[in-house]
Amino acid sequence: MTHGDDVPEFRLPLPHGGPVARGRLLPRIGVNGRRTFLLLAGTPARTDSVPSLKARFPASFRLREDLRASGRLVPSTQWPGWLEATTDIECGSPSAAAEVVTGRSANGWVEWRTEDGRPLSDFMEGVWTGPTKAWLVRGSNVAGQDVVQRLWLTEGRDGIVSLAASRLRGDAAPGMSKEMLRAWVEEDYDSTATYNQKQELVESLHAFLSRMRPGDLVCTLSGGDLYLGEIAGDAAQVASADGRSNLRRPVEWREATYPYDALPEEIQQKLSTQHDVVDLSSVIDLLNSLGMSPEEIAEVEAEAADDPSVELPALVVRELDLPQPTQELADQLLLHNLDWLREIRDLLWDERQLVFYGPPGTGKTYLAQEIAAFLGGGREQVKLVQFHPAYSYEDFFEGFRPREDETNGQVGFRLTAGPLRELADLASREGNRHVPYFLIIDELNRANLAKVFGELYFLLEYRNRSVRLTYSAADFALPPNLFIIGTMNTADRSIALVDAAMRRRFAFVELSPREEPTSGLLRRWLDREGYGSEPADLLDELNRRIADPDFRIGPSYLMKRSVFRDAQGLERTWRTKILPLLEEHHYGEGMPIEATYGLRALRRALARSAAADSTSDADSTGPQADTGADDDGDE
Repeated sequence: MTHGDDVPEFRLPLPHGGPVARGRLLPRIGVNGRRTFLLLAGTPARTDSVPSLKARFPASFRLREDLRASGRLVPSTQWPGWLEATTDIECGSPSAAAEVVTGRSANGWVEWRTEDGRPLSDFMEGVWTGPTKAWLVRGSNVAGQDVVQRLWLTEGRDGIVSLAASRLRGDAAPGMSKEMLRAWVEEDYDSTATYNQKQELVESLHAFLSRMRPGDLVCTLSGGDLYLGEIAGDAAQVASADGRSNLRRPVEWREATYPYDALPEEIQQKLSTQHDVVDLSSVIDLLNSLGMSPEEIAEVEAEAADDPSVELPALVVRELDLPQPTQELADQLLLHNLDWLREIRDLLWDERQLVFYGPPGTGKTYLAQEIAAFLGGGREQVKLVQFHPAYSYEDFFEGFRPREDETNGQVGFRLTAGPLRELADLASREGNRHVPYFLIIDELNRANLAKVFGELYFLLEYRNRSVRLTYSAADFALPPNLFIIGTMNTADRSIALVDAAMRRRFAFVELSPREEPTSGLLRRWLDREGYGSEPADLLDELNRRIADPDFRIGPSYLMKRSVFRDAQGLERTWRTKILPLLEEHHYGEGMPIEATYGLRALRRALARSAAADSTSDADSTGPQADTGADDDGDE
């Protein structure tokens, strides 16, 4: 605790290079254990307030208005354009005092600083130092009752947050170590809690008593709404008749609430974690920005630029978005239909997961990589993995892998992240949430999908939820800015074998040699590179002869310069790449592969077709033409 004369004077620079406000932390404890704060007579204050202060912090807004109406805050002669306090002003908390002088939302425990730059929170004993954190404390179902409505909010803004610790001995105090709490819980809850329950209780107690500190953001859920507040004092142990609220902290609750369904997806993910106390610091910027107008966000950012030494709430100013495909991208990919690319972008934005499926050689992997690199803003945002029959959950997400200890050379098993976990961790880092990241899964249908995805199946469909992981036992959610593109080769394994769960979680886009954008791709490439059109004609004739659409051949085999390096390039590619695929398809059928699909047979058919077309054209233009004749050609 702090004591009167031991507490120095605190200062707070006003926005945009204004004068410096002054105040002191009072030794007197206010309502529900809150620490009161004194604005000193003569301290300056901002003349106006940001528009959202009235809606987000109406108590501070009303206090400002009352002080001006009563003549305790008047236009300053010392600082023209600012207000000045005519008397000492006692405020319910350091944050309320900061809001009065700055005219915006403020964390007084951090923004009030001594002359040498130490924040006010450093003068509170038994709390951790460091950046402001955010916490979820559950209270809507404590032993069957909603203590949020029954107890936490009963005093209006001057409320509390509590933990049920009915069996914990009576001398728990702020700053206790986790080891001491673990020993107490083992003794006090010896026969009344399971091992897992004891572990959970130790974590919750340690966070509540020792990791939380005044000025931290706290939130809770009740009746489908999110309530936000600020921790306003130390933890205290009190006698609770019903045993539902033995540990308490004072909280200044905001009057505004936020419907759960309207919250950003990242916040919903964190709120779905099933613990009594949850560290929400990874989304504190999103929580701080709830209800803020764009103008206020811009002003807070401007204040930070004016005075970087003042810690202001981190705010989200850049939202996640996928750029619209451009004609330049379409030209690069030789896709004449820009609408097709726009549809792919919209499917990814809406579904987050998409599969390109089709026969071999249709450019599925190439398109996936190029589209992902464009939408993500660079290839460094794209990771590719290839599935195979031996691929497992441990390979894909996380599992125990043998690792050599660098100190003694011994090999042991360590929990190791797979490509999905690594990319998800990168995408969820603070500062990266507006950047799209892409995981490309090549040959998606070659692995046992249920085995590889495990509990992640759930997250593919419910991106706003989290699950408990199999190995690490941590709570995990897929970041909203992580997109997945899979490819499926229908000749390798029919798409009909993909189960309904995967179909429901992915959008499926077919790439067929007989349909755009794939059907004309080779012809456009040949034209751009200056090669003749014969390879495209041959491929069209080949696919016309293949009855099963899953085994038609895509253009990628012939879109290589090696095919045109010498006179034998096309024949070599046809003999070593294309015909073996068709031999496998017709295995055991006795089909004469060379006579049906070989270059000589196809060229002969094309020549007959061209001759027939030439004869037909000549007949139709001659003086004896019979337009009703049926010329079947020479087959």
